[in-house]
Amino acid sequence: MILYYHPLSSYCWKVLIALYENGIPFERRMLDGAEAAAEWTQLWPIARFPVLHDPARNATVGEASIIIEYLALHEPGTFRPIPADPDAALEVRLIDRLCDNYVMTPMQTMVGDRLRPPDARDPHGVSTAQDLLARAYALLDARLAGRRWAAGDSLTLADCAAAPALFYADKIMPMRADYPVLGTYLDRIEARPSFARVLEEKQPWWPMFPFAQND
Repeated sequence: MILYYHPLSSYCWKVLIALYENGIPFERRMLDGAEAAAEWTQLWPIARFPVLHDPARNATVGEASIIIEYLALHEPGTFRPIPADPDAALEVRLIDRLCDNYVMTPMQTMVGDRLRPPDARDPHGVSTAQDLLARAYALLDARLAGRRWAAGDSLTLADCAAAPALFYADKIMPMRADYPVLGTYLDRIEARPSFARVLEEKQPWWPMFPFAQND
């Protein structure tokens, strides 16, 4: 299988965590050149990453959460991203959506604003994103209380979403002082070998992140 990705993309991190958890072999196509970009856009004209291409099944799969479910269906291993219990599965999918929509989205709004020329920045949009992120922190801090992982006792799709979203958000709007449950969770997931590998692999490109100086 071939993964079209960028090593700083939070959504690509979601998929990499799942791949590493199950030790699934794959080929990387980093989107940093014309040849890889041409392949990627031909496979996925909407031109968003990550995209997984599975030549053995002649399948092309987009959207990080769907890629993870595809891997669980066709390359199952010890990591089960979606629990068999229907209620537990709903909680996993809820945390996944909360992290994507209300942590990653405002985080990316603030990153995008920082990358703009100073005279094109949007203070109102940034303020709105900060407010949404603060509310997401409070909601998740309460919801994750008493849990080892994002949706319960086992690592799931929820953690694939929560790990990159919270890691990046904490660089922009630090959470640990006011949201101790999230801070403790973030420490735990950063130590998980699959995510620790993702974080190590990002290092050569990390200076490109506009908030990297916050480390």
